Amino acid sequence: MAKRFRCVECNKDAHELHRDYSNGILKITICGSCQKPVDKYIEYDPVIILIDAILCKTQAFRHILFNTTLNIHWKLCVFCLLCEAYLRWSQLQGSEQSNDPADIIRYTKEWDFYGMFGVAALELGAFSVGVLSFLWLVQWLLGFDFELSLLLKALLLSSYGKVLLIPAVIWEHDYSPLCFSLIKLFVLTSNSQAIRVILNCSRRLSLMAVCVGLLLETCVAQALQTLPWTIQDILPFQ
Repeated sequence: MAKRFRCVECNKDAHELHRDYSNGILKITICGSCQKPVDKYIEYDPVIILIDAILCKTQAFRHILFNTTLNIHWKLCVFCLLCEAYLRWSQLQGSEQSNDPADIIRYTKEWDFYGMFGVAALELGAFSVGVLSFLWLVQWLLGFDFELSLLLKALLLSSYGKVLLIPAVIWEHDYSPLCFSLIKLFVLTSNSQAIRVILNCSRRLSLMAVCVGLLLETCVAQALQTLPWTIQDILPFQ
């Protein structure tokens, strides 16, 4: 089965992005609907594509999600969870940290770090379940269709902003809490844009889906904070 591409301008289906002639000559395919190049980004440098994605441009998101074979979403998810776990662990152990770079080697030996990784994974799972459940309900009510695996991939890829947590922790300053809040807002904005691109829906619907996911994530986070045990209690051999 041939891969289905999308026009980055009008979101219409396309059979190909370019036509390969002899002697290495390539001609970009023109969309039959909007009469614009199907995907202008195939000629762009990856840095330009990344900048447009950071700016949450719809065309850049369509290029990444529909017209590429980028399959690093699970690896990126694990890396983002590690970044978030590091942030929580550093806040938990802040009073005990030293400036010795050799301490980095001991991070993986801290059971609290693994606990924070588990908490971050549960919260991400709750967010994803909230978003997907809401959109499934809307799909059932309104009758539109979407590919679950592609939507999940879009949510994971659009959470790439969490990698900014690491430099925000390393270069800690008085405005770090504000930076963390802005990073969270950026990630949620990217999630909303990814949903909007996959479903080709209104911005209101994508924002509502993100809000439902955020609400469920907050509820899970509050529930975890009220649990009577800690990681030290379940790992007495630490």
